[in-house]
Formats: sequence, structure tokens, C-alpha cells
Amino acid sequence: MTYLFETEEHVALRKQARRFAEQEIRPNAHAWEEQGEFPRELYRLAADAGLLGIGYPPEYGGTGGDLSHALVATEELILAGHSVGTVVGLGSHGIALPPILIAGTEEQKRRFIPKVLQGQHVAALCVTEPSGGSDVARLKTKATRDGDAYVVNGAKTFITSGARADFLTVAVRTGDEGYGGISLIVIDRAESKVIVGRRLKKMGWWASDTAELSFEDTRVPVANRLGEEGQGFFITMRNFATERLYLAGNCVAIAELAYRESIQYARDRLAFGRTLTQFQVVRHKLAEMTTRIAAARALTGEAVIRFLRGDDVASLAAKAKNIATDACSFVCDEAVQIHGGYGYMREFVVERLYRDARLYPIGGGTREIMNEIISKMEGY
Repeated sequence: MTYLFETEEHVALRKQARRFAEQEIRPNAHAWEEQGEFPRELYRLAADAGLLGIGYPPEYGGTGGDLSHALVATEELILAGHSVGTVVGLGSHGIALPPILIAGTEEQKRRFIPKVLQGQHVAALCVTEPSGGSDVARLKTKATRDGDAYVVNGAKTFITSGARADFLTVAVRTGDEGYGGISLIVIDRAESKVIVGRRLKKMGWWASDTAELSFEDTRVPVANRLGEEGQGFFITMRNFATERLYLAGNCVAIAELAYRESIQYARDRLAFGRTLTQFQVVRHKLAEMTTRIAAARALTGEAVIRFLRGDDVASLAAKAKNIATDACSFVCDEAVQIHGGYGYMREFVVERLYRDARLYPIGGGTREIMNEIISKMEGY
């Protein structure tokens, strides 16, 4: 299954991503999931394969393209690689670098972006705090001006690639309470102290490094601020629409992989002298699974097309995320049921996908927050 927007260029990119995933990720997927991380060398290999720079301008080391190209490449990495955690970790720059592209100076762009896209450095976005998740406007991490530097104090949590990231795009409070007092700064860990409180042990995404970070009188040059003071909330909101479409695409890919695994298992597994596909109840499960995937793919694809056209897709992105997360959760649950006892075993892909899927109705804005966005945009 492909998106309606796919061209020959997208198809070629799928093949490129599939080849990389089959060679570099899939043979190690189970081991990396069990170890809780993948080798840092994988960033360089992905960069050499032209995969880290998708959607970024060539002048900053990117390979061009847009969100649609990033979406199909990520889908193929998940489908062929069988490790959502690895793909998510490799792609953490996808939410950390866009604010730099949106609001950064030319010097900032050239200082922070190329080394990440070349696989030399890792980037992470730091917004969520221990005291609150979806309510970005009330974040507490404080950045106090001291001459040509900010002194940062506070904590961030659930940070993808937080333990190993070299660059951190951090939302901080530089002004009064509320969204108007938020700014974005880039913390270079080579020049500013960041404390890794702990690596977080998660339900899913095991191969992805997720950490809790803290800042204690951390000095950051004012030159590392993105845009003007007080613009951080609006830059972050612009980033969210893209992130939510990306997460919706993740869900479509995870559901598709769970569906494919289920078809293969149902064709091979014998029960009462027949394959599982010879039972109507199993065939109907598979039919419902593929139908929900198709619906999620269609809405996500429409949202991406409108986004690339320049439309305001805040509401549509929220709808796509909710539909895709619902489909993913349903499909992964049915996949485990079709596999029976084996679906509960860690060596089976569907067990891992079932755990991975549970994050998506939470991350990037909860399902409830998505409904609130939709209701506001619809005017009721």
C-alpha cells in the first residue's frame, strides 16, 4: 500500500530505505531492543545512505525533499527494519532541527544542522517536563539572562535521544507566566553542562534512548537563542503539526507491519486441521485490520498534501493522528490475538509492536488534547 502523493521519486526512496533497513537494522533488531539501545555508528551509516538529510536543504547537508519523502522513508524503515525504537531514535532530529530551520540565524543553521545530518552529532527536542506534559504554556524550566548568557535551571523528561544527544533544542521560560514568556535555545553539550538524571525504562520503543535531563545553573550563550525572546511557544506550535503527521505515518507503518505478520502467521498456522485463514472469523479480523489501515493512510495522506500546499492543517493533523493511533492500537491488538500464545512472546514482532503502539495516543499531544484542538478549530 502506498500514499496517493507518491511519485517515482518516492518509490525509489522506499527502495533505498528498505535496502538500508534490511542490511543494517533488521538483523540486529531483537538484540538492540533487548539491550535498550543501538550503536551510535548507525547514525553515520544512515547519513551515508542519504536517509538522515531527507527534507532538509542541500546547503545545510540535507538531501532535499519534504515531509512526504520523510514519511515514506520512515515507513519503509519500520516495515523492513522491525524495530520502531531504532527508527524513532535515528529520527529524533526530525523534531529537534525544524525549529532551527524555522527561526535560526544563518550562522545557527550552519553551526548545528550539518553535523547532525552527517551522522556526527545527535539532536533532541526538550519540551516536556516532569510537572506537566501537554500544557506547554506552563513549563517551568527557567532561563535567566546574565550578560551574554542565560543561566538555565529546571528539568525535562521523556526526551528521545536525551542521554546521547550533542545538541538539545530546549523550551525555556525567559519571561512571565504563560505562552508569551517561552523561548527556545539550543544547548551544545560540549560547552554547557547537562545532567542525565536517568535513562527511562519504557513499555515500548526499547531500542530508543529516552532520558530525564536536568539543568543546574547551566550557562548557555544568548547567541544560541532561536528567534526573539517570547517566540518559543509559537515556533513549537508550528513544529507540532509536522510532528503529529509524522506520528500518524508511524502508526500506519506499525499497523501495516502487524497486519503483514498476521497474514503470514495465519496462512502458516494450523488449527483443527486447517490454516487459520480458512476460518471466517480470522479472515474477517484481517479484513477489518486492512480496512482501518487504509482509512488511516488516506486521512494522513490528505493532511500531508494539504500541509505541503500551505494550508492550515492543525485540525486535520489532529484528526489524522487520532484516526491513525486508533487504527494502530486496534490492529496490533488483533495481531496478538491472531498469534495466540506466540503473540505474547517477546521474540515475535507483533508482541513488540503491541507495546510500541501504546505510546502514540500519548506522545506529541494526547488523544484528549487532539480532540480539544479539533473542537476549537471547528468553533464549538
